[in-house]
Amino acid sequence: MSITRRIFLRNGALAVVGTTALPGFLTRAALGAADPGARSKRLVVIFQRGAADGLNIVVPHAEPSYYAMRPTINIPRKSVLDLDGFFGLHPAMASFEPLWKQKHLAIVHAAGSPDPTRSHFDAQDFMESGTPGVKVTDDGWLNRALRELPGSSAGASAKDKSAFRAIALGPSLPRILSGKEPAVAVNNLNDFSVGGKNPNAAANANTFEAMYDHSVDTVLHGTGQETFDAVKSLKAADPAHYTPAANAHYPKGRFGDSLKQLAQLIKANLGVQVAFADIGGWDHHVNEGSTQGQIANVLGDFSQSISAFWTDLGDLGEDTVVVTMSEFGRTARENGNRGTDHGHANVMFVLGGPVKGGKVYGRWPGLDQSHLYEGRDLAVTTDFRLVLSEVVERYLGNKDLKTVFPGFENQPGQFLKLLA
Repeated sequence: MSITRRIFLRNGALAVVGTTALPGFLTRAALGAADPGARSKRLVVIFQRGAADGLNIVVPHAEPSYYAMRPTINIPRKSVLDLDGFFGLHPAMASFEPLWKQKHLAIVHAAGSPDPTRSHFDAQDFMESGTPGVKVTDDGWLNRALRELPGSSAGASAKDKSAFRAIALGPSLPRILSGKEPAVAVNNLNDFSVGGKNPNAAANANTFEAMYDHSVDTVLHGTGQETFDAVKSLKAADPAHYTPAANAHYPKGRFGDSLKQLAQLIKANLGVQVAFADIGGWDHHVNEGSTQGQIANVLGDFSQSISAFWTDLGDLGEDTVVVTMSEFGRTARENGNRGTDHGHANVMFVLGGPVKGGKVYGRWPGLDQSHLYEGRDLAVTTDFRLVLSEVVERYLGNKDLKTVFPGFENQPGQFLKLLA
């Protein structure tokens, strides 16, 4: 195939030279790069796998019971990064302070799933499927959320779809993105193969050709050639030598690399609408630590990576919302091993251009013994689906919440009003 129109990436922006026809979604990407008003809205979901300790992440430092129940692993009031006189951030999350003060970052405390399970596997499955307590759901809520959006199966032809529309940063497609809408997993942009001559293609789950070969979705196959063209364009930018925006300092490691690669894909304007990334290391039954130690280390990685991603996006952050979630929280009391066991309610972060930040949302149930769930855990007062529903309906524009979250009696009037 002769190429009479060249597509290339320069400094993270898509540029187009020539006059002949381009694949549909690349034409729209080029127009979007020139016209910010044409850019799509994006939702990024981040999962903290292992059950993060929300009480040591967003600390209720004005609650006396918190200190009484955690004599060795509490975050001292002098070390807490105060937010509103009652709650404060763990000191390892200093990079979140500017986001809070700029009112881009909102917090929902005492949030979580109403299902009582303390099984990591079941709880993660329920939160990714969006159907707590139902094990037979065969797709993920983030995949279902795509169905009524511009570019969905019902609303666009195959040639107009970007294969980067729904993307997971990791070696395999997660539960949350499984379903009828095409989605891909990207473990490492540098390992992408596009030529069809890679001898390891059949065995490499990260290879684009392999993803398409194993897909049973005819729509996904229908965008194959355009996808390969897009990947070739992306690789021409030399992902290994991608330079983030000034002051976007990603920590070394899997999570930071994932968000850096996601930022590159978004800045290349290749049609990303929803994306998923996860970070493990939150299951601290033993020696959780306080201002230093295990939780401080993973919180530093978590917050610095997200802050770098936000900085890297620049103006594109105005069209992006990031939501974090974890399968459940930890016990209110520390255990005999200076750690915490599987609990119930947790904390969610919501970051983005349209977010009404600088506020802790949700009803705080308190840590008095009479208020604890099953006498041991922070109680759930905000169903995680309520937070996600507001983002899906009010931000992405999908009003079919009964399909996205079946069985959840969701009323827009109940929304927390997180978004402007």
